Amino acid sequence: MSNLLVRAVRDEDAQDLFGLLALCFAEYPGCFVDPHGDLPDLVRPATAFAERRGAFWVVEDRRGRAGACVAVDFPQAGAAELHRLYVRSDMRRQGLGGRLVGLVEDHARGCGAERMFFWSDTRFNDAHRLYEKLGYVRGREIRDLGDISNSREFFFEKALV
Repeated sequence: MSNLLVRAVRDEDAQDLFGLLALCFAEYPGCFVDPHGDLPDLVRPATAFAERRGAFWVVEDRRGRAGACVAVDFPQAGAAELHRLYVRSDMRRQGLGGRLVGLVEDHARGCGAERMFFWSDTRFNDAHRLYEKLGYVRGREIRDLGDISNSREFFFEKALV
């Protein structure tokens, strides 16, 4: 990330973030972006994560557009939940996703979290390989979101201590 700008998300980034997610979702048949129904936190991302006592970062590409993002919040004492790890296809395979997860883990540790967890769509096999490489363990739990994409998600978890 040395030559990329990583910065806190702003509410004005909403359109770029929807574009980023639309590009990433388009790689998977039946995966759609529904900003108001399924992704309300992205309508005003800085505000949404501030209200959740979380943090959200954007990685800008050379044109100043959102090329990657990651977020975290703290839904329970001692635990952090990773959200919104997306990397545009032209920025992948360079270690960016792993570095963004590391950024979130460091932030979570600094906020007192002892474990990190998240849910990931069952179709995102490349992401699952990354998470497992980074030490996350997929649990047995699967949840159905009932969203426009008929998403089913795997649970992942890792100790941070």
